[in-house]
Amino acid sequence: DKLKNLLELLPEHDLPEDLKLKHCKRCVVVGSGGILHGSELGHLLNQFDIVIRLNDAPVQGYTDHVGNKTTIRMTYPEGAPLSEHEYPPASLFVAVLFKSVDFNWLQAILKNETL
Repeated sequence: DKLKNLLELLPEHDLPEDLKLKHCKRCVVVGSGGILHGSELGHLLNQFDIVIRLNDAPVQGYTDHVGNKTTIRMTYPEGAPLSEHEYPPASLFVAVLFKSVDFNWLQAILKNETL
């Protein structure tokens, strides 16, 4: 019931038009473990059609190694960037909800409540 009520609060949205039009021929998932540090693969990662970044791993200051393109950022609510400036306007943020507290977080966001 809680999930049903929460889903009813969400506005209906489809994928952004630019994502719907992309033919995902080459996709890459970039994790946040730091394994790319020192790799200088940024230029290669930027060439992928879709770049999915996990969690809130930094890009600024590491672009030589991790690139600077972000199509989709996926993270748990507690890993969501705190500043609106950390959400590139051309990327899609995906909150991965699975714990009860995650659903409380989303409800607080939608109702403009303090959690």
